[in-house]
Amino acid sequence: MAASLLSYPSLSNARITERCMWLNSSHHKGMRMRCFSICLQKQCNFKQWMPPTIAPSRQHLLKAFALNVAITPQENPSPSGVLNASHFMRSKTLPENPSDGLNGLEGELQEFFDEVKTMFMEGKKDDALDLLQANYEVVKEQINAGRRGIQEAATLDIIALGYMGVGDLKSVGPILNLLNVVTESLKDDELLLDSILIHMGSMYSALGKLEESVFVYQRAIGSLEVKYGKSSTFLVSPLLGMAKVLGSIGKAKKAIDVYHHVIRILESRSGVECEDLIVPIFNLANLLVKEGRNKDAEVQFMRILSIYQNLYGENDGRVGMALCSLAHVKCSTGNVEEAIDMYKRAIQIIKDTNYMDLDDTIVEKMRIDLAELLHVVGRGNEGRDLLEECLLMAEKYRGKKHPSTVTHLLNLATSYSQSKNYVEAERLLRACLEIMKKTVSPDDQSITFPMLHLAATLCSLNRDEEAEQLALEVLRIREKAFGKDSVPVGEALDCLECIQSRAGRGEAELLELLMRVLNIQEREFGYESEEVIQTLNKIVFCLDKLGRKDEKLSMKRRLSKLKMKYKQMVQ
Repeated sequence: MAASLLSYPSLSNARITERCMWLNSSHHKGMRMRCFSICLQKQCNFKQWMPPTIAPSRQHLLKAFALNVAITPQENPSPSGVLNASHFMRSKTLPENPSDGLNGLEGELQEFFDEVKTMFMEGKKDDALDLLQANYEVVKEQINAGRRGIQEAATLDIIALGYMGVGDLKSVGPILNLLNVVTESLKDDELLLDSILIHMGSMYSALGKLEESVFVYQRAIGSLEVKYGKSSTFLVSPLLGMAKVLGSIGKAKKAIDVYHHVIRILESRSGVECEDLIVPIFNLANLLVKEGRNKDAEVQFMRILSIYQNLYGENDGRVGMALCSLAHVKCSTGNVEEAIDMYKRAIQIIKDTNYMDLDDTIVEKMRIDLAELLHVVGRGNEGRDLLEECLLMAEKYRGKKHPSTVTHLLNLATSYSQSKNYVEAERLLRACLEIMKKTVSPDDQSITFPMLHLAATLCSLNRDEEAEQLALEVLRIREKAFGKDSVPVGEALDCLECIQSRAGRGEAELLELLMRVLNIQEREFGYESEEVIQTLNKIVFCLDKLGRKDEKLSMKRRLSKLKMKYKQMVQ
């Protein structure tokens, strides 16, 4: 009977899939606009997006028990909207047929979760929170009265999942603490306990309590191994959860071993070409990239591509997605031209098969990645065409003044700056600032990225006075937002020094700025970093102009040693 609750997921698990997807998405805040920073001395790169992920299909999602919390209308509903305790606590012990009793519990918890989700989706977040809190108070009273069975554990679990779903993570911690007390008193052979432990592992992970997450995952895995053996597919979901956490806490070797164990389990069940292998292989490949093992990661991404090609043919949208991930790692291994070809093929396949909308953010990221690579290899015109396409798509589907167009305007401005078309770069940056000023406050730090870029552009157009005023405003905003000794402030100081140097400001004033930059770089990048070497060069020049020979000699000795050491490192 437990097997029916924990069976490896199939396509029929639509309700569980829907619940998992809602929990994963509803509390996710909109992705913050990530702009690139500008420095006058350096060529600017486009924003480096993460590679598109291969979204798991429904069969990869956890089949836990059907939890979804809420009350659907009944003939005699509880007037308070609280789950009636008699619905869950029909007796202090499980019924003679535990499967029937727990299936009823599952159903009622599913209804409760559905109600909470419906309230939230309809914009009634406060009502959803009130319902969750009322039920939490009821189950706390039952626990304080000494009732610490599987019913209480399952109810706490679904309430915690409800809070996760509405985005109130702050309330989840205390519930998990109480749930942990209840589950500690339960034996591992309790029906539903394995699923509850797996949920707890996931929620602890979401809260950043990674050690606790590993502990409950280990307990769930140990229990399942005793019941079904170490090669059971019931182990797949908790093993994947634990591997992810292990990778996050720096235990990459253990995480890699766990991923390989999952892969062996699935291979023994369905063969080496089954689609169920995609998720563990993809997660393994990403961890290998994180560990700098790009060649090993490339092997895994190649396998994903092969599986999709064998299952769906060469011209399938999933093949396009796999090609994109492989292109990303190819770039990491230095095969830039091959990566470019793969990106192009991937985008064409996705377009031909209508696998995604043309304005989908993942396709958008692919174009930006490809544009970045084309600029790197000197094919800026091709890259700029892609960036223009991104902007046109965003304007067409979201509107010309939509905040999402800011990224594309910035990327295009960078491209035009690299090709020394500063007039067009200025136009794009001013359009970008116009949009941002309508969506964020004047002192919002995000607005400083296009402002600093515009300052650099104006400097290139010999409009030093206007450039200086912009750089000073960026400095003011960033000092307030990040602190006077932060990296963003160091970047603004560096840009300001370049502008004032062109404008002919005195060496004493420039030296003061450079010393602030040097202090920030030493702390953030190290005393022997390349950034420090560049700044020391400028400081030595200023000291020489000021006639401060002793200070110049000291700095010059340090600079000579660093240059020699750096030269040896790069040879």
